[in-house]
Amino acid sequence: MRLPSPSRRAFSTVLAAVILLLLTGTGAFAASPASSPQSVSTAVANDGSGPQYYSGLNIEVRDDVSGDVYASGQRITISGNVTGDVIAAAQTITITGNVDGNVRLAGQDVTISGDVSRSGTIFASTVDVTDTGSFGNDLVGAAGDISIAGAIGRDVQVGVGDLTIDGTVGGNLTYNSNEDADIADGAVSGTIERIAPQPDREPSPGEKFVGWLLGLLYALVALSLITVLAGWLFPRLLQRVTDRLVPQPWKALLVGFVASIAIPFAVLILLVTVIGAPVALAILLVWITLTLATFVFAAYYIGRLIFRGNQHPVIKALVGGLILIVALHVPWLNILVWLAMVFFGLGAQLLAIYDRRPWRRVPPAVDQPPVPRGSAA
Repeated sequence: MRLPSPSRRAFSTVLAAVILLLLTGTGAFAASPASSPQSVSTAVANDGSGPQYYSGLNIEVRDDVSGDVYASGQRITISGNVTGDVIAAAQTITITGNVDGNVRLAGQDVTISGDVSRSGTIFASTVDVTDTGSFGNDLVGAAGDISIAGAIGRDVQVGVGDLTIDGTVGGNLTYNSNEDADIADGAVSGTIERIAPQPDREPSPGEKFVGWLLGLLYALVALSLITVLAGWLFPRLLQRVTDRLVPQPWKALLVGFVASIAIPFAVLILLVTVIGAPVALAILLVWITLTLATFVFAAYYIGRLIFRGNQHPVIKALVGGLILIVALHVPWLNILVWLAMVFFGLGAQLLAIYDRRPWRRVPPAVDQPPVPRGSAA
């Protein structure tokens, strides 16, 4: 059995918690009417037969249960004897009673001080099997720290950070860890096997090239579609914005550079205040939209530089976009291209918005009086 690597143990813990919570829901539907779900924060009682379901902040089951126990909460303590299985998910789980079936647990801290007749599957941050705790069959799971001072009847198979065994393991021990376990002499009757996590393999140059090529092809297809649609749907907008780059490109570059520093700083200041926070979020949304749009305007501008005639806007946007996509996938060059695209694109958009400002004054047209017939010009 191949155990999960330490990088996957956190995911395994969350997954197990979700599964156990779903199982507790199943137990609720399976419960008899007399053992309906309870939301409690103190010791609870049950009718003694059939599956029992508990949910709440602090759960303490003191009475014996003739059946399975399903529990979810923040702190769960089971001090009574259970003839069936225990399935629980909580931050802290403590079992001091005897369990005739299996235990399936997910939590942060799990302590087993009673006798479990069958097996245990535990996913937690820490697992402590005290000297009074035991498992009749196997112990399987994953945790950051596992301490076994009691008796395990058969095998132990765990993924763990630190493993300490002062008790006894009747079968084999297999653990996945970066560190050697602290095992007392004669504690394990069978074999001991440590599986060291395999380091992530560095991709070969050929694999890197294939990945780069696939990324380039995907970008060519996806972004080319965007530029074609922009050239088809918004040709006048593309023409008007890029008109700000044709006569004075360096002015647009300066405006875009200054705005890229000043606007995020202003948004940060507004977010600190209570009144300015909604305005900051609106500005941030507009700013992100303008930044994303720089690709389309930069692609169309490149197309205008290449085709100085009356080619269709779709052709200009498509050809310029292809050149820009390839340049953005060339190592080191892509940084300069991306900065130029953002600064030029933002500057051109801001200048175009400023030209169409609603408060701009337009000199009124002066009506010339009609010239009488027969008069000299």
